[in-house]
Amino acid sequence: MQLWVGLGNPGPQYAMHRHNVGFMAADVIADFYDFPAPAKKFQGWVQEGRIGSQRILLLKPATFMNESGRSVRAALDFYKLTPQDVTVFYDELDLVPMQVKVKRGGGAAGHNGIRSMIQHIGEDFRRVRIGIGHPGHKDRVTGHVLGNYHKSETEPLIDLLGAIAAEAKWLADGDDVRFASDLALRLQG
Repeated sequence: MQLWVGLGNPGPQYAMHRHNVGFMAADVIADFYDFPAPAKKFQGWVQEGRIGSQRILLLKPATFMNESGRSVRAALDFYKLTPQDVTVFYDELDLVPMQVKVKRGGGAAGHNGIRSMIQHIGEDFRRVRIGIGHPGHKDRVTGHVLGNYHKSETEPLIDLLGAIAAEAKWLADGDDVRFASDLALRLQG
């Protein structure tokens, strides 16, 4: 079993914030692969299903972003999983909007959700970093991250999330390079 985590803040007022793109990715993946309706568990919402032959538990922590690690730790302990079994989808300031990069390990780079994850489970988990771009000055970061996507970004965002879901089979199989390559090809077309 793999644990896939979408990071975001709970509540309808945050639904379209850039900081919630991890929640959005988890929702689209669940829809794409016909996962059952979410259940409340591990201080979050969980959906269990299959992507190819792999059993996937999708988790959206219901804690606020800076406490996400508690929810992930609870799920890891319950299923006796390790940080290597975890994939986290989240927003990344240091990538241009709609760019996606996959990596394993590393620091938090100022992201409070990732900081919480590292605090609770260590840093050896896979990260699917979804670019939201930097607003240009550090004084504008909070407003940018906690701001809604612009109407002009809606269609590219829908395309991106659909492409992530369509190529998620490669993540499930552990082929990060193929995921990144096929995602790039799909978004070019």
